[in-house]
Amino acid sequence: MNTPAILAIDQGTTNSKAVLVSDSGVILGRGSAPVGIEHPQPGWVEQDPNRIWASVQEAIGACLATSPAVEVLGIAISNQRESVTVWDGLTGEPLGPVVSWQCRRSAPVCATLNAAGHASRVQALTGLPIDPMFPGPKMKWLLERVPSGRQVRVGTIDSWLIHCLTGGVVHACDASNAARSQLLDLSRQGWSDELCDLFAIPADVLPEVRDSAGHFGVTKNAGILPDGLPICAAIGDSHAALFGHGAFRPGDGKVTFGTGSSVMTTLPAYIAPQRGITTTIAWQVDGKATYAFEGNILVSAAALPWMVDLLGLPDVQALSDLAASAEPGGPGFVPAFVGLGAPHWHAQARALFCDITFNTTRAQMARAVTDSMAFQVYDVFAAMRAQSPMKFGSLYADGGPSRNTFLMQCVADVLAHPLVQCDAPEASALGAAYLAGLSLGLWPDLDAIAALPRSARPIVPREVDSSAALAVWRDALARSTQVRGGASETKDPHIERP
Repeated sequence: MNTPAILAIDQGTTNSKAVLVSDSGVILGRGSAPVGIEHPQPGWVEQDPNRIWASVQEAIGACLATSPAVEVLGIAISNQRESVTVWDGLTGEPLGPVVSWQCRRSAPVCATLNAAGHASRVQALTGLPIDPMFPGPKMKWLLERVPSGRQVRVGTIDSWLIHCLTGGVVHACDASNAARSQLLDLSRQGWSDELCDLFAIPADVLPEVRDSAGHFGVTKNAGILPDGLPICAAIGDSHAALFGHGAFRPGDGKVTFGTGSSVMTTLPAYIAPQRGITTTIAWQVDGKATYAFEGNILVSAAALPWMVDLLGLPDVQALSDLAASAEPGGPGFVPAFVGLGAPHWHAQARALFCDITFNTTRAQMARAVTDSMAFQVYDVFAAMRAQSPMKFGSLYADGGPSRNTFLMQCVADVLAHPLVQCDAPEASALGAAYLAGLSLGLWPDLDAIAALPRSARPIVPREVDSSAALAVWRDALARSTQVRGGASETKDPHIERP
């Protein structure tokens, strides 16, 4: 008898994964495939929609090959957020690239909208600042370049995958992805005509917004998958990781370390964001939204391989070992390769080292790069603490770099808050699978999901004085935002700074 399982797709920035999850929460099989990223101009980041779909099929094939004696009950989707694309609803032909969440091509549009005074209204409706990271202006850019006479569909990556999986029958997305589009009215939980007009997006090209745990159609002409498999969940990857950790109590949170970082804490209800962080729908079940604070860090672990190459080291572990040999308090480093995200939101900031002397060592420079990951998280948490109605509870760390104990100890120390180091490289896939299991009735409620076994290790913060290192970090931040001969970018006056 074949073992019943959920097939969870985790479509990320650099690769696509597929994971089989049993009804006891155990991972039965894994598969992955690379995606590829293109940089056609400085600051522009894009991907090929067809390559994303092909990588998902490759990952599914590799995953199913590892566990042939499995009966797939349903499919769950976790996806990179804020990346958008456009396609022909009849033919399925892409009509443009996937414009990545990292892409800054919409910066001029965002600057114009901010200068025109739209920032406070957009943030009040969506919980998001006007910034090139978010999809509204990127959708506008894509749609302006679509040839006439096409049945246009535009959407986030979950909607593109749902289109591909259902043979074009379903055009839908989940509430968590919709909440990151900058077109969703959070209070009404529906597309906003006002925002669609502001960004010049026809509402009829957008996907239908559905629960994160629910019905998204069935497979049709989906490659290796048989027709008729139900798609039972879709959710943005960072939201999925929060759900996968069982962070259901208000105040519980997580930090996902990857190309960038996402810091999220669950809220008891909707709270309007301030101080440079955002409010978002974490997930939606049975029509009820759970909200969260979030801070999006644009470049986090992506700075590590860059520094590995710069120092001529063999790998990231060697960089971490070198950094661990240096005492804190050396030079400052800001990884603003594509600007700064939360809580600073400075699109024109650029990466830099500062306070370098003839006495600066390679180890100190390595330490500055690793410390920058912790300091960026610290800034987001400082902003969250300033407006949170409750104390922080359990704080989980996931993503590849979270397995590096030195890095995670640095984060716990600077936050002065315990960190739960999770042995869950598939946290996003698991969260999506849990939502699908909830939809299928494999687990009756959130308590049953919270009780599933998880491998984790607490990291207790040490009593260290981080004030001097933070002062260097603040100075480096100030320098990184001085661009074009000392002229700093005009900032959104409606975003308070921590």
